[in-house]
Amino acid sequence: MDRENFPAGIILAGCILSITIVLCGCRTNTPQSDSASEGNRVLTASDSARLAWYFNAHFGMFIHWGAYSVAARGEWVMNRELIPLEEYKEKYASKFLAENYDPGEWAEIAKKAGMKYVVLTARHHDGFCLWDTKTDEFNVMNYGPKKDLIRPYVDAIRDAGLKVGLYYSVADWHHPDFPAFVRNWPGGWESEEARQRFVEHYHSQVRELMTNYGKIDILWWDGSAPDGMEGEKINREVYELQPGILINNRNDEPYDFNTSEQKIVAGVAGRPWEACMTLNGNWGYHATDTYFKSPREVLQILIRCTSKGGNLLLNVGPKSDGTIPEESAEILMEAGDWLRRNHEFLDGPVERNRIGQHWNNSLVPTVRGNNVYLHFHNPPAGNEFCYSEIGNEVRSVRFLETGRPVEFEKVGHRLFLKNLSEFEKNTITTLVVEVIGKPDEAVRWTED
Repeated sequence: MDRENFPAGIILAGCILSITIVLCGCRTNTPQSDSASEGNRVLTASDSARLAWYFNAHFGMFIHWGAYSVAARGEWVMNRELIPLEEYKEKYASKFLAENYDPGEWAEIAKKAGMKYVVLTARHHDGFCLWDTKTDEFNVMNYGPKKDLIRPYVDAIRDAGLKVGLYYSVADWHHPDFPAFVRNWPGGWESEEARQRFVEHYHSQVRELMTNYGKIDILWWDGSAPDGMEGEKINREVYELQPGILINNRNDEPYDFNTSEQKIVAGVAGRPWEACMTLNGNWGYHATDTYFKSPREVLQILIRCTSKGGNLLLNVGPKSDGTIPEESAEILMEAGDWLRRNHEFLDGPVERNRIGQHWNNSLVPTVRGNNVYLHFHNPPAGNEFCYSEIGNEVRSVRFLETGRPVEFEKVGHRLFLKNLSEFEKNTITTLVVEVIGKPDEAVRWTED
């Protein structure tokens, strides 16, 4: 993953204005497309069966953890500081001890936050492998903890009832056949022979991950550059090794879901997609980056993803010892507490709705079944609020958290909500509008 460091509050303001605006330092030179133009084929019955859990998940935990966590300056430190491999091994890989590593605690935090799946960086761009690979000496069996870190992770996440994801970066700065050590992404290969050797190397590593750890639910590609990585070949092999797996769109076709980074890019209607976001300004642990999103901001982003029928994969960067920073955990716990009280809008598949997405920066709607959920990010200015986006006849309105009925009157397309008194500042309050029939917009909107 690539990133820059920007204050989370400033970032979120951009998100609220438009779901396609960069949230925090999106990559400027990237080999992977965030476009939603691909993946528009019709889902087969087999596709739908594999994807059913993903459409119900909504919220996942991304974990960036590796030798770079020792440096505590973000996951691109090797590249940005032009650290020679031997120095990187001595200063960081060898000191990556993972002495307090407890993936069961990770799973517990994820579950309390309301997350349904977890994706861990098995190998990032530095090429350091967190498992007992037979393909390369640069791994945790020879440096740092001297033990496999993927096995306990897979077991703990699976035992917690969560879906297991593995991130794998195709790019590998330490490998002799990977193109020149450039600031962002290389443009070509030194020779065809080098390309072939490198492709077989990374394909072999992915085969290990897909063969040695039981059922894997997600393979999350990244860093597929330059061209010629033969992603289609390895993707088809992965599907054979892991028939139920889901693959993202960052290493050629075939794949199952689109991923956007640090921005919300809605996929094609009916197709799965997610936005991956950092909790502060870095993916890997950064000791001095304190620009964290608040629990309210996390929920606002999740709701915006949900309103467009997508998932949020929210990142944490554990310290080198394996512990999730206290501030990160506290933010997730508080967001999870709100979700426990207001989970109904996420209970099951959520449609990419056509109800008006923005209303004077006051609320964002989501739709499930015949309910329209009005998530007020800001309280109404008074005790009455007019919402003119629902075309259906309204059967009832209630507060989601308390169940208290709300007095209302529908005049044409105008829904007047009256005697609103249970709104608090600095939190999100949700009203549930039950309509007759499938929720539909009152006025046609152009697509965002």
